[in-house]
Amino acid sequence: MPTVPILMPQLGESIAEATVVRIDIAPGTEVKVDQEVIEVETSKATMGVTTLCSGIVKEIHAKEGVTYSVGTLLGLLDVTDEEVTRTGVDTLEAAADRRTAAAAAPEQEKNLHFALDDDSYEEAPAVVPSVKGLPVPAGTMGAHYISPRMRARMDEMGLREADISAIVGTGAGGRVTVEDLEKFIDYIETWPSSNASPMRLAVADAMRRSWTRPLATVGLPVRLDRVLEHRRNQEPKPGLTLYVLRAFALALVEDPASSGFLMGQKVVHPRAFDIGVAVQVEDGVVVPVLRKVDQKSLGELTNEYAEMVERARRRRLAEGDLKGGIATVTNFGTFGLTSGTPIPLPNETLILGLGAGVKKPVWSDQVEAFIPMTEAELVVTFDHRVVDGGGAGMLLNRVAQLLQQPEKL
Repeated sequence: MPTVPILMPQLGESIAEATVVRIDIAPGTEVKVDQEVIEVETSKATMGVTTLCSGIVKEIHAKEGVTYSVGTLLGLLDVTDEEVTRTGVDTLEAAADRRTAAAAAPEQEKNLHFALDDDSYEEAPAVVPSVKGLPVPAGTMGAHYISPRMRARMDEMGLREADISAIVGTGAGGRVTVEDLEKFIDYIETWPSSNASPMRLAVADAMRRSWTRPLATVGLPVRLDRVLEHRRNQEPKPGLTLYVLRAFALALVEDPASSGFLMGQKVVHPRAFDIGVAVQVEDGVVVPVLRKVDQKSLGELTNEYAEMVERARRRRLAEGDLKGGIATVTNFGTFGLTSGTPIPLPNETLILGLGAGVKKPVWSDQVEAFIPMTEAELVVTFDHRVVDGGGAGMLLNRVAQLLQQPEKL
């Protein structure tokens, strides 16, 4: 009976590995074509590995909690000759026949583009994550110059400079030596620890890359009473995040240079006002992107936004849902936080944050008395190479002005 492999698929053009989180089959299980049999987690979403044809599960090589690279053998199916003919799938036996034929005629050019290589079916070791966070105690001196020997040891251990920045160095000028690193690793050997998820590692890597730029944050209190009054009369009701998102997009249309990014000696301006929304998930944050926000009304965005957030929380976003944003909006006020300094993604210049609304007494000249008003902190963190404090301040003021006319959003 022919045998067909279940391989770790290419889940996106920038995804090279995925972690198995659930296996839904066992040897002897009958499966259908395109049936989801293994659930895997990438740095961006949870996805399913499906079968190429119908058959009976022969072997399961994958293990839950282990990360495998694209092309790794996850299992084997026993299939019928009729199913092979019907679906056109390649089999291990066919691959072996091709190799035998190629070995008998080595002078002929081999077409390996669609050929199955038996080596790719050997169980590959788990992929070691490229970023490993370490808890570190406070120190008075940190890492400065890193010697080639130290760099090589860090590469072996999958460490970044940020991971060793708080280790007290005993080398010249406070330099952290290999001996300092090894001593510290021994020191934390017995500390409680857990493996970071692919999502956590992706967030860590993105923030590390973002922090290589000079970032700054400015804030402005904004009154939300008109927004809240407008929202009460809408059905379905847009969230506060959507009001801010829409006002942010309209403000950027008026000043597109603020959302450009620096590339050498050029500032590249946005070709579309696609804006991401930070969504908290179980072990990190994902940022799905809403397209052409400047061209859609609040009503048009409400259902689209709700559906996108729901898919994000179920980790069912496609890779395309996470690409192409020029800026991000984050509502940290949902956690009761009144202020914050959010960090933009590495490929974006701006991130706009909204804090929790707070009732405050505000003087009214009309009634000559203090009246209660709902205020929230609006902040923007920006790449200071592209935007200056004055420009960021004007952008914030314009967003605040637009929020005072919610009926026009």
